[in-house]
Amino acid sequence: MSLSKQALISYVQSELNIDQPIDGDTELFSTGMLDSVSMVGLIGFVESKAGVHVQPGDVTLDNFDTIDAILAYVDSLG
Repeated sequence: MSLSKQALISYVQSELNIDQPIDGDTELFSTGMLDSVSMVGLIGFVESKAGVHVQPGDVTLDNFDTIDAILAYVDSLG
């Protein structure tokens, strides 16, 4: 399975009802655009599309605050 930048952006905009422009560096959580409930759905999407399991200790702003950070985190899982 694979996870692309466009798939993540499309998920955030359509499934999490964000109608603002989003790019790889857009801060999703630290700006309040998304909340903890959105995080649960986002993690499920990442796990299903990338075929990975996100450990609870890895759910940090460093790993999930931007689209680029999410992709880098998924890449780090190998």
